[in-house]
Amino acid sequence: LSAASMSVVEHVREMASAGLHSNVRLLSGLLLTMSGNNPELFSPSQKYQLLVYHADSLFHDKEYRNAVSKYTMALQQKKALSKTSKVRPSTGNAASTPQSQCLPSEIEVKYKMAECYTMLKQDKDAIAILDGIPSRQRTPKINMMLANLYKKAGQERSSVTSYKEVLRQCPLALDAILGLLSLSVKGAEVASMTINVIQSIPNLDWLSVWIKAYAFVHTGDNTRAINTICSLEKKSLLRDNVDLLGSLADLYFRAGDNKNSILKFEQAQMLDPYLIKGMDVYGYLLAREGRLEDVENLGCRLFNISDQHAEPWVVSGCHSFYSKRYSRALYLGAKAIQLNSNSVQALLLKGAALRNMGRVQEAIIHFREAIRLAPCRLDCYEGLIECYLASNSIREAMVMANNVYKTLGANAQTLTLLATVCLEDPVTQEKAKTLLDKALTQRPDYIKAVVKKAELLSREQKYEDGIALLRNALANQSDCVLHRILGDFLVAVNEYQEAMDQYSIALSLDPNDQKSLEGMQKMEKEESPTDATQEEDVDDMEGSGEEGDLEGSDSEAAQWADQEQWFGMQ
Repeated sequence: LSAASMSVVEHVREMASAGLHSNVRLLSGLLLTMSGNNPELFSPSQKYQLLVYHADSLFHDKEYRNAVSKYTMALQQKKALSKTSKVRPSTGNAASTPQSQCLPSEIEVKYKMAECYTMLKQDKDAIAILDGIPSRQRTPKINMMLANLYKKAGQERSSVTSYKEVLRQCPLALDAILGLLSLSVKGAEVASMTINVIQSIPNLDWLSVWIKAYAFVHTGDNTRAINTICSLEKKSLLRDNVDLLGSLADLYFRAGDNKNSILKFEQAQMLDPYLIKGMDVYGYLLAREGRLEDVENLGCRLFNISDQHAEPWVVSGCHSFYSKRYSRALYLGAKAIQLNSNSVQALLLKGAALRNMGRVQEAIIHFREAIRLAPCRLDCYEGLIECYLASNSIREAMVMANNVYKTLGANAQTLTLLATVCLEDPVTQEKAKTLLDKALTQRPDYIKAVVKKAELLSREQKYEDGIALLRNALANQSDCVLHRILGDFLVAVNEYQEAMDQYSIALSLDPNDQKSLEGMQKMEKEESPTDATQEEDVDDMEGSGEEGDLEGSDSEAAQWADQEQWFGMQ
């Protein structure tokens, strides 16, 4: 078409397909005003096109509410169009027929509307508009979006159906596979949907193992998941895959093996300096180890990569939380949730901050939401149980711990969690002892179990046993809390010089460790403590190793905290 014979609407279409959005926005806006002032100027199909191109340019400018209203008008125009074309036979001018063929697709318009609604956090409206598309006309991306929306809304059966539809159309849609596994569809069933492709394409034999690995991930079988992913990782063709390394790091973290988790995160980061996924967990682990400077650097690096993801905000929040600036941690956690309402790490950060500020009921809501999103992650339950214990709801804590023990199976972590609750109740001290011994038989180096066992021994004043337990646990790992508790025990048996050494090691591992400092200062004050202070030392042991004890809530930015609602900031 020569420029002269092109209609003005065709010019708009050309610019739209050339990606000149700002130009389309200006021109289509002017043409729509002309059309409003003289309804005869453009045909219904031209009005439909102008509205869609105008809406697309608004969408591109992130003006989602405005875009939705223009898309809605476009669809109304399209309705009118189909009515008139049925009534009026073609009025001789043949030019109108090719034009109707390149009309923007109505289904595409509905998809764009749904995208706007999700950006506006109006998931119900997004579901409604996509649901209205007859299932035969749904494209894979519509099914994928529907599946994710259904899953988020807790409509699991509809979600499974939509994910399966995606796989029927595109059998290598791996994220749809993960979606099905997360909704507890059996690995074998999922694999059967891709088997034809796996068999017909060379070098894809790893895919069935990949599916098996993530099936283990989603049933919470961390050990087998780790082994399966390691076997994939060793295959020469998949060596150094960042996604697999990230999954491994996350699994080690879930299994309570923080050292290996940090190693794998570091490996992944070396391979991909722009990695964002999983960095929130990495930051949390570094903060727990007291490596606050590293956390700060990681946060800065991530903000440079993107401030539109939750991870940098969570990492920064972990830095605040472990620096005991809880209201700031709360604000950063809320900001992260606002950017990604599915961020488990953000919910845990905000929950922990609320708990330490004494707002336990609000904290409980956050931990429950985290559990809903990640039912296989033990740390979500630990957070909730700490809330129950903080508010003296020992019965609720006990029910919860027993549930976790049943659903996630009896391993060192669930045994220790149950023991932690049993320690709070005088009636169940013996049970706690049995559980901890079981846990330590399974994993003699599991730090949380060692800490709790030490707490029990200190109550019974069996210091020699405690010292042996701690030395044994420290034989092949170094941990600030363990060195500090060993220091406390050595003070109790008057081994002052060696206690001093243990406190020093603890402080070299985590310079911010308040309790080691207190232990040292106490010893410096009184070279030979009386029995009274010894008793005090023993009491200090309680709750050691817990994430930040309930410090007084800092009012540094309490106004932030009060203005925002429970989940994101309104």
